[in-house]
Amino acid sequence: MLETVVFLCGAAVMILEIAGARVLAPFLGTSTVVWTGLIGIVLASLSVGYWLGGRLADRRPSPRALGGIILLAALSTLATALSKTLLLDFLSTYAAGPHLAVIAANLLLFAPPSIFLGMVSPYAMRLKLASVGQAGRTSGNLYALSTAGSILGTFAAGFVLIAYLGSTTILCLVAGILAVASFLACRADAAGKAAALVLVIFGAAGSASYDRWLADSGFYDVDTCYNRILVFESRDPATNEPTRVMLTHPRHVQSAMYLERPTDLALTFARFFTLADYFSPGARRMLLLGGGAYSFPRHLLATNPEAEIDVVELDPGVTRLAEEHFGLVPDERLRIFHEDARTFLNRNTQKYDVVFGDIFNAHYAVPFHVVTREAAQRVFDALSDDGVVIVNIITAISGKKGRFLRAVRATYADVFPTVALFPLGSPNDTEGMQNVMLVAKKNGPLPDALPSDPELALFVSRKLAAPLADDVPVLTDECAPVERYVTAWW
Repeated sequence: MLETVVFLCGAAVMILEIAGARVLAPFLGTSTVVWTGLIGIVLASLSVGYWLGGRLADRRPSPRALGGIILLAALSTLATALSKTLLLDFLSTYAAGPHLAVIAANLLLFAPPSIFLGMVSPYAMRLKLASVGQAGRTSGNLYALSTAGSILGTFAAGFVLIAYLGSTTILCLVAGILAVASFLACRADAAGKAAALVLVIFGAAGSASYDRWLADSGFYDVDTCYNRILVFESRDPATNEPTRVMLTHPRHVQSAMYLERPTDLALTFARFFTLADYFSPGARRMLLLGGGAYSFPRHLLATNPEAEIDVVELDPGVTRLAEEHFGLVPDERLRIFHEDARTFLNRNTQKYDVVFGDIFNAHYAVPFHVVTREAAQRVFDALSDDGVVIVNIITAISGKKGRFLRAVRATYADVFPTVALFPLGSPNDTEGMQNVMLVAKKNGPLPDALPSDPELALFVSRKLAAPLADDVPVLTDECAPVERYVTAWW
């Protein structure tokens, strides 16, 4: 049975690590910083576990102790499943910087089960070892089985579990598997191990019941293949009108829709997109990178009968939620591509009058590979002769928090002859976070006259006149430190 136990624990390690990235994403993002912290802490914890397991195995080698270690791994995994949201909400709000939040989150959530799982292989090896002459073969067999389990766990988590189960359910499943592995390691204390398994089952059932209760209340917490997404009803902070919103971060609205006038645009940056005709008169063919709840495409199709729009949205789950909750319906003038925006741009041969960029991960950062010089060149090539690109950026203007904006501006200016910035928040708050729209034109200048619509005229009047500091290099595929610029940590 030891071989089966080692195999299952090896699988649990990798399922825990991959699911861990999904647990962290809604609160801390999916940047390289998050992945580095997760991988580093799990590896460090496994190392501690190897050391502790070896020392304990030499002192008290017994199947009962091994079963106890695995049971502790199961219980600590269950604790992670039940405490993650509260803990991550606290850390994302109060931690002094994103790096500290990432380290603290991984230490508190994933280090304990990883330490216990790291103890399993050396302890099992000590139990299995019959003689010194077989030490090499025994250790090789057990490590091979552990690694084979990790391989299975990696593919199972990445290809199957995340696609069909929520992160809480996955963690409860891992805890249940470990409870069974604890019993297989030693059948002593069967009542306690059965109780632990029942606790895991009740935890998973309670989580599922809570999710159903939230859905019945109009609050949907959905794990897709790429995101954790929240959909619920709210009210517009300016008009108090009832709205439905979509979030990929618990505090930041990604998309919104007025319930009583669903084709009107509820968010300021989306209303700025309606300036497409102003920047590129007669625009008809448009491309939107990042679908969200498809608010702008629905508005465009409802108000402009001649317009056609292609939408590139990586996550099919986002599109499904837009269909279920935001009134997205098939339209012959709307084409949807479920793929990475950069991949789409790399193979694209179409010409567009306007390209909109509205791609973010959970922490305001635009994925680096869609804001490099090479990506900007792909956008340039995709535009018609009079075409423009409009990119939504959430950023400060000056200071460390404005480095990302200055880098993107420098990158587009390296490709496009005309680049302008339009802050949509307070024009006097240059160090606060706000939506800033970057507009770049393929040929010729941008128009000077103000639009007749008062709100659009206000948007245009906020054009940033002061030059930005030239303190950051152009972003390239080779070097694009987006996470460092966005976090403003150093």
